[in-house]
Amino acid sequence: MNDQPRRRPAKPHRRPKKDPVRFLAFEALRAVDERDAYANLVLPPLLKKARAKGDFDGRDAALATELVYGTLRRQGTYDAIVAACIDRPLREVDPPVLDVLNMGVHQLLGTRIPTHAAVSASVELARVVLGEGRAKFVNAVLRKVTAHDLDGWVEKVAPPYDEDAEDHLAVVHSHPRWIVSALWDALGGGRAGIEDLLEADNERPEVTLVARPGRSTTEELVKALGEENSLPGRWSPYAVRMAEGGEPGALEAVRESRAGVQDEGSQLVAAALAAVPVEGRDSRWLDGCAGPGGKAALLAALAAERGATLLAAEKQPHRARLVERALAGNPGPYQVITADGTRPPWLPGTFDRILMDVPCSGLGALRRRPESRWRRRAEDLEAFAPLQRGLLREALKAVRVGGVVGYATCSPHLAETRVVVEDVLKGRGGEPVEAEWIDARPLLPGVPALGEGPDVQLWPHLHGTDAMYLALLRRTG
Repeated sequence: MNDQPRRRPAKPHRRPKKDPVRFLAFEALRAVDERDAYANLVLPPLLKKARAKGDFDGRDAALATELVYGTLRRQGTYDAIVAACIDRPLREVDPPVLDVLNMGVHQLLGTRIPTHAAVSASVELARVVLGEGRAKFVNAVLRKVTAHDLDGWVEKVAPPYDEDAEDHLAVVHSHPRWIVSALWDALGGGRAGIEDLLEADNERPEVTLVARPGRSTTEELVKALGEENSLPGRWSPYAVRMAEGGEPGALEAVRESRAGVQDEGSQLVAAALAAVPVEGRDSRWLDGCAGPGGKAALLAALAAERGATLLAAEKQPHRARLVERALAGNPGPYQVITADGTRPPWLPGTFDRILMDVPCSGLGALRRRPESRWRRRAEDLEAFAPLQRGLLREALKAVRVGGVVGYATCSPHLAETRVVVEDVLKGRGGEPVEAEWIDARPLLPGVPALGEGPDVQLWPHLHGTDAMYLALLRRTG
């Protein structure tokens, strides 16, 4: 007789179950980190592929989108929370593990997903993409996170405002400290304004359409969307705002490039340049940094209504192709060329109106590209500075006397906006240019809170737009 106790049979090994929604969100986050990709470019094709395979419905796509953008927007806050829950420096956590953790923290603290579901789904994802050992680490960390809600964690991990205001705001509102400092300098004022701006940067932006004049109308877009799924633009006469969940590419006018997706701030910049009174000839317009083509398409439509010609120049060939696509079918004369605005192929004094929407840090579009806040560094501005000044200087040479140049940038950073214009006008780093400021504020009718002028800075929290900057300059000699 065998008196040895019977061993319990080993539990059968369970293969981790792949959750297509969270797996896709993880794929997108890894692409953003590994390839320096942008979520707004990576996510749509992943969602399209998942729908084609039958893995996704509309709610799945909405959840995947929220997981990706919510995790990226709140990365700074979530990093601080995870750091408080582990016994090693955050930099020693492998990036894929941190992506799973932060996505789990977002589900726990930034969504209505039940706690047990958020933890179990995150651990299951970890089993699929990281392995069993790391999944246990994810489980342990997320269970610590469940001890507090978001407000409770922020109180624990953010330094008091009175001790270090910029670091407090950086942690609470998930922006790098240097960006908090730069935005605060540009905005001016006290605590309320900067907090409103940082909060606006973390909100999901609306999808705004532009009806290109002579090719489409806002009435056509509203009819195609349905009145219940659309809102009029706040400031631009060409804008229609889409309700959440709409698909711009489903609209015939968008497919035919008679309309497009374009933030109202960008629409206002193009419309203001076109509205400046110009004496004499007004037949030759230039968009000197035209890619990817949104402003060029609106300018081309406005030019066509007056019998003017638009030349759209773009240095990068692949972006020039995007411009061609945006302008396809424009009824008026236009031309798209690949050219460097700092070494232009056109003669001085050629144009009557010029838009120079220069390359920049992109700090004005952090709502749309939240990952760029973690990618940019303060020293990046030094690399943009010579290019921005060179482009504006050449634009002022290329416009005729009496013509107008619009200097625009999707950044509120003073080093990319007013400082650039003042340096060029005063001849710092080059010969001075004979030009005068034009007050841009009257050319944005109905738009409030435009400051003291003559230039204009738009803000997400004040205008619901990207933080676009515009200076209008008339050449005088």
